[in-house]
Amino acid sequence: MTSMTVGPTEQVVSRQIIIGVDTHKYAHVAVALDHLGARIAAQHVAANREGYAQLEAWAASLAGNGRVLAYGVEGTGSYGVGLASFLRRAGHRVIEVNRGDRRSRRSNGKSDSLDAEAAARAVLGGQAKAIPKSADGTAEMIRQIKIARDTARKARTSAIVTLKALIVTAPADLREHLAGTSDKVLIDRCASLRPGAVTSPTASAKHALRTLAKRYQALAAEIRDHDTILDDLTRAHAPTLREGLGIGADTAAEVLIVFGDNPERVHSEAAFAKLCGTSPVPASSGMTNRHRLSRAGHREANAALYRAVIVRMRFHQPTIDYVARRTAEGLSKRDVIRCLKRYLAREVYQAVMTDHRARQVDASQRSLDL
Repeated sequence: MTSMTVGPTEQVVSRQIIIGVDTHKYAHVAVALDHLGARIAAQHVAANREGYAQLEAWAASLAGNGRVLAYGVEGTGSYGVGLASFLRRAGHRVIEVNRGDRRSRRSNGKSDSLDAEAAARAVLGGQAKAIPKSADGTAEMIRQIKIARDTARKARTSAIVTLKALIVTAPADLREHLAGTSDKVLIDRCASLRPGAVTSPTASAKHALRTLAKRYQALAAEIRDHDTILDDLTRAHAPTLREGLGIGADTAAEVLIVFGDNPERVHSEAAFAKLCGTSPVPASSGMTNRHRLSRAGHREANAALYRAVIVRMRFHQPTIDYVARRTAEGLSKRDVIRCLKRYLAREVYQAVMTDHRARQVDASQRSLDL
């Protein structure tokens, strides 16, 4: 029996590699590192499905008989969402990477390949661990509707503020006709103005006020449509969450946006509290021993928890009793609200995970029935 030796050119490459990707609108840049941190290669691909497949094939060719340990992708909530979704469906481990710190960029320079390499090193060194949102279910639908609603609300506010400012400088007879009314009456009166031919300052003021009033009414109708959709989606997707006192469609929508369509990526209620900026952070100095709330996290979710807490402080008797007890102990109203937001974060996490587990059971039951 003769033995066969494999020449250097015939040796099969076997590596464990990590891919870092710097994402952009039209193109992505990837850099591959081995498990020891050595840079192997770089690649530019188009930001479309063909480019994603090309990137996956390139990474597989570098790994050879080894494997790709993970993909570190920047901007998984914006330009990198398509790539992250493609890689996740292909069975790869995808890690969300935040932009590198400015000090490192100033020291080492900045380019697409350097950013991609930094993303890979963040995954290799364990600084990046977050699992990106899947963005392929009801939570993503809620996020999109919520964006449309919030922008409509801002535009509606801008319309009425501009209308009131315009009334201040309107001709005296028109200003006196509209003065001293509620917002609803003011909008109705302005919408019913008949400017006629714009041949005087009074006519031009009527035209402008009528236009702004009708814009306000149209935006108000649009917001009502959005609210109806959000109410239906949140009740169907998270019925346990919606049962909580003070948790309406708007608050539930903000919470579900934070969790995403794969809430298991938030591994504990403490992690959710930190994500919402409601977890205590040590703030001690010298002989003082204090804590403060984290200033990081999702500010909209923090505001949603705050609104729910304020509602409970007015209408929820156990919360009212708690506030009285902690106030008697010497806590300020601000500190009491901080405690309540932390408790509510725990309650919200448990409710969301209860609904998520129920959906998983229903999905598995349907698959068995088929």
